[in-house]
Amino acid sequence: MSVFPRVIPVLLVSDGYLVKPVRFTGDQYVGDPINAVRIFNEKQVDELVICDIDASVKGTGVNYNLIEEIASEAFMPVGYGGGVASAAEARRITGIGIEKVVMNTAAVEHPDVVTEVSDALGASSTVVSVDAKKKLTGGWDSYIRRGRTKTRMSPAEAAAEAQRLGAGEILVSSIDRESTRSGYDLKLIEAVSSAVTVPIIALGGAGSFDDFAPALAAGASAVAAGTMFVMNGKHRAVLISYPTPAQVRGLAEASLGGQR
Repeated sequence: MSVFPRVIPVLLVSDGYLVKPVRFTGDQYVGDPINAVRIFNEKQVDELVICDIDASVKGTGVNYNLIEEIASEAFMPVGYGGGVASAAEARRITGIGIEKVVMNTAAVEHPDVVTEVSDALGASSTVVSVDAKKKLTGGWDSYIRRGRTKTRMSPAEAAAEAQRLGAGEILVSSIDRESTRSGYDLKLIEAVSSAVTVPIIALGGAGSFDDFAPALAAGASAVAAGTMFVMNGKHRAVLISYPTPAQVRGLAEASLGGQR
């Protein structure tokens, strides 16, 4: 049986509303995340990731009310990130019906939590998000707290440490490319994917369907996007979109072609 690449919309939530920042700043109101989930249901989305982008920064913790609403509406597997700081919280989240738990800040400030969550849920349900930003001297730094706090690790080092701790998947996001629609940072994907053996989800910069195959050829196991799936045109009008099943099937051949 053929296995097609996963194409994953990432919805960012702040104070319960769907928003879209640019390079992690300047949140633009998009709408109701539940309405977006319903539309993605109709479009037969492979998988969905919901991130509460202010939970760790503001210390508000996990938004269980939002999670319950999403779990009751979503027909596809859903990952949730935002304020997760313990295995008990992760178990509660998956008990509601969410398949994966995504961690960023906790993975660096309290790394044992990654191992505890992995032990409780399994590695396949434990995702660590690595947010990367280019350095003027070359390479990248990795960040936590919504891109506000630099860690002492490169993205490749952060990903390798996350895998060692028990993460079964890495979501690597380019801060520089986020919401720019300028294409993925392929060198970043290559650097991170070469450092780990677990699947990599590429995020940040997708502008069109044509950007997906190069990201997969660079080493990503799945491609994710936010702006591309929720906004349209230079005026960033709200419009929910998603590739057709035929396009996703064709993506497997296109990405393999790029690897030859």
